[in-house]
Amino acid sequence: MACKNLRIDKTETIDNGILLLGFGGWMDGGSVATGSIRYLVNSIDAARCAHIDSQGFYLYNFPGDMEVSAMIRPHAKINDGLIEEFDPPENEFFSSAEHNLCFFTGKEPNMGWEDYADCMFEFCKESGIKSIYSIGSVAGVTPHTREPRISFSASHPELREKLLELGLRPADYEGPASIVTYLTVRAADEGLKMASLVAEIPAYIQGYNPRGVETTVRVVGRLTGLHLELDDLKAIGEEYLFKLGEVVEEQPDLAEKIKELERDYDREAFSREMSDLRGWLGEGGIRVD
Repeated sequence: MACKNLRIDKTETIDNGILLLGFGGWMDGGSVATGSIRYLVNSIDAARCAHIDSQGFYLYNFPGDMEVSAMIRPHAKINDGLIEEFDPPENEFFSSAEHNLCFFTGKEPNMGWEDYADCMFEFCKESGIKSIYSIGSVAGVTPHTREPRISFSASHPELREKLLELGLRPADYEGPASIVTYLTVRAADEGLKMASLVAEIPAYIQGYNPRGVETTVRVVGRLTGLHLELDDLKAIGEEYLFKLGEVVEEQPDLAEKIKELERDYDREAFSREMSDLRGWLGEGGIRVD
C-alpha cells in the first residue's frame, strides 16, 4: 500500500489516535470543513508533520468557459511582470501527541482516488490512528437563526450508535459520491473506524459561516474529548447573526421565507424530542398517545 506521494516530515506515534479531515471544494459550504480544521489546528498549536504531493491527483484544465476552468486551476500571482506565487493544491497533515489527535486539510482529488486513499491510510498506520472523522457542510433549509443540523454516515454499526447517542442524524442520500465516502468504505478493510459529519447550513447565505464552524467544533470536541472554550467563535457568530438580522429586516420577502424555515425546523426538532420522550416513557411502561 506504499504511496509515493506521501511525504512524512516527522513521525509522531499517537496512542489510539484520531484523525480529523476537512476537504475543500464540493463539501465545504461556508468553509465549515476547512475552517473547522484550521480553527482546531491553531487552537491546540498542532504541528505540520506530513503532506500528500498533489502531482497526479488534480485536473488543471477542463472543457468549458473560463469560469469553469478558474475553479480547478492552481492560483498564481504576478506582480509587475514577475511571478511571485504559483500554488498547487495543498494536502497537509498536522499532529498533537498531547491530545492524541491528527488533522488533515486538503482539496478533494479529481483523479487517482485509490492512490490518494493509500497515502491517507499509510499516514494512519505510521501515526497510530485508529479512528477518522471527516467534517463537511452542505447548503440546506436550516435557517441562520437556528443551530446547523449535523448528519452522519459511518463505517461500523457501533460507531453509528455512538453518533446517534450524541443526537446526530443518520444521513439518507443517493447520488454522486465524494472522496470521503470512498475513504469510509475502505476504512473498514484497513482496520479503521470512520464517520462523516456533515453540517447543514443556510442555502441563502454565501461566504464563511462561523455558526457552522462553532457547531461542528463543539461536536468534534465531544467526540474526541477535546475541551475548548470557543469564546472567540461565539463572539464572531453573534456578530454574524446581528449583521444578517439587519440585512433580513430590509427584505420582507426574505424575512417571511426565513420564518417558514424556522417553523419547519422547530416542528421537526419538537417531533424528534417527543419521539425520544415517548421511547423513554415506554421503557418505564408509560404510554403517550
